[in-house]
Amino acid sequence: MKSDNDDLLKEFTPEQIRKLDEIIESYRGKPGGLIPVLEKAQVALEYLPMPVQKRIAQGLNLPLSQVYGVVTFYSFFKTRPHGKHTIKFCMGTACYVGGTPQLIEKAKIALGIELGETTPDGMVTLEACRCVGACSQAPVVIVDEEAHGRVRPNKLPQLLRKIQDERPTEKAK
Repeated sequence: MKSDNDDLLKEFTPEQIRKLDEIIESYRGKPGGLIPVLEKAQVALEYLPMPVQKRIAQGLNLPLSQVYGVVTFYSFFKTRPHGKHTIKFCMGTACYVGGTPQLIEKAKIALGIELGETTPDGMVTLEACRCVGACSQAPVVIVDEEAHGRVRPNKLPQLLRKIQDERPTEKAK
């Protein structure tokens, strides 16, 4: 358990680990407790890396494979730190055909990251998502919770500008 604590302490504070243990304890022995524990743990910790998944599996007396299976099945759960802002690209058929791949490439170049990654300053995470149900507006890009339709590669910089304006400048560092 000592090495497990060491792994957790690399990413989380002792207070966050205590909170995780409280969450696990409140569901120990209760049928169907895994998803509520994962949800509350993610709210408390912001993401669920492998050391957290191991702690939950041990605490709930479940196989790690079951915890990992749930975490990776549901898109709500994150296994890596997430940016302050999220840019999601709809990968539904209409959006894909309408130009989503070109938008993704432009965003990757502008931000210097790949899909599923977060900028080094922790400001932006790029993600692909399934159909958002706005096919008539294809291609759709969701910035945080706001959907933007009929986005063209030459218009993407305008969507990024607000987020980029929040980034610290070199002089401010």
